[in-house]
Amino acid sequence: MPDRRCASCGARIERTRRSKRSAFSLTWFGVSLAIMAVMTATLVVGLPMVVPLLDFEGSAGMLVAIPTWFLGGLLIGLVSPGKTFVEPVLAVFLVAIPTALLLFMNQTVKTMPAFMYVLMSALGILFTVIGTHAGERIQLGPPPKPSE
Repeated sequence: MPDRRCASCGARIERTRRSKRSAFSLTWFGVSLAIMAVMTATLVVGLPMVVPLLDFEGSAGMLVAIPTWFLGGLLIGLVSPGKTFVEPVLAVFLVAIPTALLLFMNQTVKTMPAFMYVLMSALGILFTVIGTHAGERIQLGPPPKPSE
């Protein structure tokens, strides 16, 4: 790439590769899937087994899963190299299906219609994108100051 200069002042223009998007990483997809599955299973299924006062059935389970997926996306965004948006979103999609089915099939008191589980799963996927983006922004740090 030739040396580019500003037309008005002659300053050298440097381009940084801050927003480099890498190809789909099967490794980070596996890591994302493991993180999301373990976090979801721990909080939605495991925690009520240990603390019987907590009852995350039906709608309450989905209300716990959504922030769990946000935090998982934030964690993956913080530690993954480059920009990884697709991997955690696909992982949450694959985790949300059995989570919603499990919560729908086992609901007794806190009931919701099936389409609400679909909508809340979609909301969880959206929050995963937001969490991943926030993690990537934190990882990148502040934007470089323009040179004078």
